[in-house]
Amino acid sequence: MPKIKSNKAAAKRFSATGTGKYSRNKAFASHILTTKTTKRKRNLRKSKIVDSTNVRQVARLLPYL
Repeated sequence: MPKIKSNKAAAKRFSATGTGKYSRNKAFASHILTTKTTKRKRNLRKSKIVDSTNVRQVARLLPYL
């Protein structure tokens, strides 16, 4: 059996944690920042764990992560 290619777009957006979960960065933090509050922008800098409803999709895109 040949190896499965990882989806490169997904590989740049998701990374595995030490416990095997997937972490991601939040959206809406790149431009039009003047209308967003400081608190909102600060919270957008933090990473999140991928929700359980999307874990199967991410795992399929990244078979060796």
